[in-house]
Amino acid sequence: MKKNIILFALIAPLFALLLTATKFYYHLSLSSYSGPSVEFKIKPGEAFSTINYRLKKRKLIDNSKIFHRYCQLNGLLKKFKSGNYYIKKGSTSLDIIDSFLKGRSVAPKFTVPEGKNIYEIGKMLERKKICSYKKFVAAAKDNEFAKTLGVKGKTLEGYLYPDTYRFGKGTPPRQIIKIMVREFFKKVNRLDLAMSPRQLHSLVTLASIIEKETGASFERPAISGVFHNRLKKRMRLQSDPTTIYGIFEKFNGNLRKKHLLQKTPYNTYKIYGLPHGPISNPGLESLKAANRPAKHKYLYFVSKNDGTHKFSRNYKEHIQAVTQFQKNRKARRGKSWRDLKKSVQ
Repeated sequence: MKKNIILFALIAPLFALLLTATKFYYHLSLSSYSGPSVEFKIKPGEAFSTINYRLKKRKLIDNSKIFHRYCQLNGLLKKFKSGNYYIKKGSTSLDIIDSFLKGRSVAPKFTVPEGKNIYEIGKMLERKKICSYKKFVAAAKDNEFAKTLGVKGKTLEGYLYPDTYRFGKGTPPRQIIKIMVREFFKKVNRLDLAMSPRQLHSLVTLASIIEKETGASFERPAISGVFHNRLKKRMRLQSDPTTIYGIFEKFNGNLRKKHLLQKTPYNTYKIYGLPHGPISNPGLESLKAANRPAKHKYLYFVSKNDGTHKFSRNYKEHIQAVTQFQKNRKARRGKSWRDLKKSVQ
């Protein structure tokens, strides 16, 4: 009897220790975060208790007591580094602790709006101290590099998909471009266009013009229809944004008659058909519009000064629209394309 008592006295603590160790192992190594990937920020000087509380409240960890006890036993209560962290679905508590200790914070968000060209994106990247403007533009213009990424054009203009990314300071330009081009092909593949690289390049070129011609999403198919109609009739596209792109690095923001008369591979007042290549990086809606233009007989459009356009079937109607909306000062007074956002909200 005494032997059994002694044996129990020896085994019971070991069993309790085993249960505790198993519980720790389960909550730290096996149980994982099941929600969508999220960003979690640790502020400079933030107390461990606050971090622990917020992790539990957001259900990023399932047992705050064990999380605290583990960190306490391992002397980690003051070792977490401040920063923005990206906690992925499937992360265990140990994964989270490891990230906080090593300071693997995520890079800040970098958003590329629809319609920006390689020069504008390069300037944005340099302002954020992510990479050099000159190096980015040089990489984006590298024809051999473009070929390795499956791009038919001579530059990567048009294939840098406008979206929100995370690039840390000092990220190499080619790495940035690879990520953006990969995102472009992901989006395009979902459209199931089944086009050759040459056909896709023409589509992207047209989409890039549509993107620059209107900020009204509902107008994009109609704008596309105008350009398709003009191309069928072998009319010049006569698009100001293409002309500007041809002289972009020297352009001061004021488009003059001399610019319209200057022959460049992008001046659609002087050349027939599509320009040399894309003039911006279009979003998905412009790509869709280029692929599926609205069916109509319009050949012209002119700004109504509020972000939308007046469409005309012939030159006579177009001149009347120009007189009504552009030559009439009252029609322009107090109006802006920025009003478009207010009207659609």
